[in-house]
Formats: sequence, structure tokens, C-alpha cells
Amino acid sequence: MNRIKLTTLIVLLLGLNSKAQDFKKYESGSFIKGKDSIPYRILFPENFDANQKYPILFVLHGSGERGNDNEKQLTHGGKLFLKESVRKKFPAIVVFPQCSNDSFWANVKFESNDGSKREFNFQPGGKPTKAMHALLGMIDNFLDKPYVDNKKVYIGGLSMGGMGTYELLRRKRRTFAAAFSICGGDNIANVQKYKKVPLWIFHGEKDDVVPVALSTSIADQLKVLGKTPKITLYPEANHNSWDSAFAEPELLSWLLSNQK
Repeated sequence: MNRIKLTTLIVLLLGLNSKAQDFKKYESGSFIKGKDSIPYRILFPENFDANQKYPILFVLHGSGERGNDNEKQLTHGGKLFLKESVRKKFPAIVVFPQCSNDSFWANVKFESNDGSKREFNFQPGGKPTKAMHALLGMIDNFLDKPYVDNKKVYIGGLSMGGMGTYELLRRKRRTFAAAFSICGGDNIANVQKYKKVPLWIFHGEKDDVVPVALSTSIADQLKVLGKTPKITLYPEANHNSWDSAFAEPELLSWLLSNQK
């Protein structure tokens, strides 16, 4: 192997190892109560003091990061909260729960007429999925912690996690101070239930997995209800609008500026 190829390989390996080491700053945990069980990774603020109260943010991953390894859910967004500037400016507790392979965050049915393109049929009610039921219990458990500021509780997610974000907002409408949803969707009949929660919506206009209309319809319904929605559409983005959303310089300052 020549020197250039060897150097490149070493750099790549060091980069992968560095990423793995960084993610180790997220402590591993799991919530288990009765039939509910859900793993999560949690990042505490630097110089964490259990006698103080901190904001808490729950981040929901997409369907591609489902599993039981308690690691894949950090793939998108996990690095953002490890940045030194972010940790110093926004001392918050960040939790990434992981949905199992056999479940889904949101109560949605998938339909396909031609066998290729899926249609999303979001339910206006009904029992939560297995993963959502466990997630609801996990969130309640965290909110009982003395170091969590219950006036500063936030939720956000991407794709399946964006859909789960809307579902959490309607199921726990008095809990969250603000939320963000990236390429998600919901039944517009549910919007009434969380119209008072400050919400930032993101979507790629060329999304061929989750149609952008699922986001714009929520924004339109908020306008009907007399609210001014915050929505950012990326003209050239397909399904991956999360890289752009997580790179928005005002995302965290806007999110954490809200409180109950």
C-alpha cells in the first residue's frame, strides 16, 4: 500500500473512532415500566449540577434508525449537541430515544395504490403505538426528575420522528414549550390540539418520500386557526432536509427561548 493510500486510511479510521468517542458522551439508559421498554441516549450539560434545573429536549429519529442497538438514533442531529459552542451556549439535557424495528412513533397507516409510492393516513386519535406508549412513560419519568425544568421542555424530530413530534404535541399538549418538525406530517384535524405550541416546520420541496404538502397543510391550518406558523422550505432538498434544518443558526436559540 502506498503512503498516500495508507495516510488516507488512517485519517478515515481516526475520524470514525473520534465520532464513536464523541457519541460516548451520550450516556446509555433505558426506561422500563410494566410492558413498556425503550432505550435512550442522554447528554447532560457540561459541569452538570443535580441541584440546578435544566431545559430538556427530546429528539426523535427517523424510521431508518429504528432498532435496539441504542446507537443509530444519534446518526442525525447527534453531533450538533456535541459542538463546544452549543454546549456552552445552550446548557440543556438532550435525550435521543430509540424506536424498535417493529413499531413506529406515530399512529399512521400506510396505503399504496401502485405498490411503490406510499400514502400516509394519519389518525386523528386512537391508542398510541407500542413505541409511543413507552415514550410517553419515559417523558413523564424524566419530568419527575428534580433537575428538569418543567417550563422548558422541548420536542423535535425528523421524518418518522417529525410525525411523532406532532403526535406528542397532541397527546401532551400542555407539556412542551416549543417544538420543531423536519419532513413530518399529521392529520390536519389534530392541529387544533397543539395550535398554541410554538412550532418550526422544515421540509424539502423535492421530497419524494414524505410529500412537502404534509408540512404545508399543517402550516396552512395554523393560519386558518389564527396562528402565524414558522416554516422553512428548502427548494432543492429531497427527503434529507434534516442536515439543513440542524444547520440553521437560529434553531436552538429560537427553540430554547420559549418557555411555558
